[in-house]
Amino acid sequence: MIDLRQLQALSAVAEEGSVARAAIRLGWSQPTVDYHLKNLDRLVGTELTARSTRGSRLTTAGQLMLERGEEILGLADRTLTDVRDLAELGHVRLRFGIFPSAAARLLPGIALRLGELGIELDATLEEVMPLVAGVNQHTLDAALIYAAGGYDLPLRSEVHTTHVFTDPMLLALPAHHELADVERFDIDTLLTLRGENWVMGSTPGDTIDDLVREMYAATGKEPTFAIRTDDYAVVLALIAANMGVALIPSLLQGLAPEGVVLRPITDERFTRELLLAAPAGPGGPSTAVRQLAEAVRRSISALG
Repeated sequence: MIDLRQLQALSAVAEEGSVARAAIRLGWSQPTVDYHLKNLDRLVGTELTARSTRGSRLTTAGQLMLERGEEILGLADRTLTDVRDLAELGHVRLRFGIFPSAAARLLPGIALRLGELGIELDATLEEVMPLVAGVNQHTLDAALIYAAGGYDLPLRSEVHTTHVFTDPMLLALPAHHELADVERFDIDTLLTLRGENWVMGSTPGDTIDDLVREMYAATGKEPTFAIRTDDYAVVLALIAANMGVALIPSLLQGLAPEGVVLRPITDERFTRELLLAAPAGPGGPSTAVRQLAEAVRRSISALG
C-alpha cells in the first residue's frame, strides 16, 4: 500500500532537485525523506530517483509515479477539504434545476443521496434553455443540463460546468418499420428517413433538434417535423403507434414500450453531454455543489 508520505517525498525531490532541500521543504529530517523514498522503490520494484554529486533527479519510472502520485495527493487534499467543509455546512438547501426526462430517472436517487448528507433540494423542472438562464441569473444554485453536436450553450463566464455523463442518442423506430432490422445507423442511412414524420422537441434551443436540422440542411432538403413534445413517454408511445421516428437518449432506453426498437447511431455528434452547471468563485464550485455532482453520477450508475 502506498503511503502518502512516500509520494510527498518524491514530489519534494522533484521540485527541489535534492534530498537535502526536499527535507527542508517538508520540515523533515534527511533520513526520513530517504526512508520513504527507499520504501517506495521497494514497493514498485525499481529505483524512482537517480542521485549524483549534483543532486537528485527522477528516473522515467519516477516521473510516471510522480504524475499519478500528484493526482492522488490532490484527491487526498480535496477529500479532507470536502469532508471538513461538509461537517461545517450543517443544514443546506440547494436550488436545483433539472430537465424533465432526467428528473424522471435520476431525481429520486439524487435527493436520497444528498439527504443523507444533510443537503436538501428545492428542485425545478425545466428544459435546458430556461435552466441555463437560471444559473446565469443566479436564481438556481446548480442545474443539470446537456449539450450535443459541438453546440455551445450561452453560459456566463462565472458559471462552472462539471461533466457527469456521456449519453449516446438512439434512433427510435416502430418495430415493423422497413429499417427496423438495421443494426446501426450512419448519416447516410439517417438521411433516408427525411420522408418520415419526425417527433421533435417543443422548446426552442434543444441542441439535439438543431443537430437533426443541420444534418438535413446539408442535403438541401427539410425533414418533416410533424409532432412536437418534450415528454419522452409521449414520444415513445407515438412511435409505437407508427406515428413517427425520433432520437431517444440512451439514459431512457429502459422506458421503451413494446412496438419500439432502438438503434445506435455511429456518428459521435449524436451524443449529448450531461453537465452540472453552477455559478462559482475562483475556488470553483461549493462543497455542496460538488456533492451534488457526485450524487448525479451515482444515480446514473445505479441505473446500470
